[in-house]
Amino acid sequence: MDVLVLIDKLDDLVHNAKRIPLTEDVRVDKEEIYDILDQMRATIPDEIKQARWIVKERQEMLAEAKREAERIVKEARDKQDQLISEQEVTRQAERAAEEIIEDARAREREIRLGAEDYADEILNTLEVNLSKFIAAVQRGRERLAGKDEPAEVA
Repeated sequence: MDVLVLIDKLDDLVHNAKRIPLTEDVRVDKEEIYDILDQMRATIPDEIKQARWIVKERQEMLAEAKREAERIVKEARDKQDQLISEQEVTRQAERAAEEIIEDARAREREIRLGAEDYADEILNTLEVNLSKFIAAVQRGRERLAGKDEPAEVA
């Protein structure tokens, strides 16, 4: 039985008790009061146990909620660290890619300039050889035309 119900019974017993004439005192049945008090003694420890159990359960629930909140915060921080790390890896990869592209462009420029220099050397050599060839052709034509006397044969 609930302690509050027993208190209400005790209150009703006193409230409905017969008055002693010319006083504010009332007359109650001693056995009824003892019976209610015995019931209260039996009920109160159970209710105190239940209240303690409820308080303990509440504390355990709060502790569990706190542990869960801490776990969630830790997971969020770990995920944040991972994302920051991945971002840093991405930045490093982008920097490395930019360096590779810059190196490739510099190498391409060197190769192109080297190829142009080589081609210029070949063309210069060809031009010199062609000039010599043209001079030889002109001398040969001049000989054929008789401008140049053939050398005497001895």
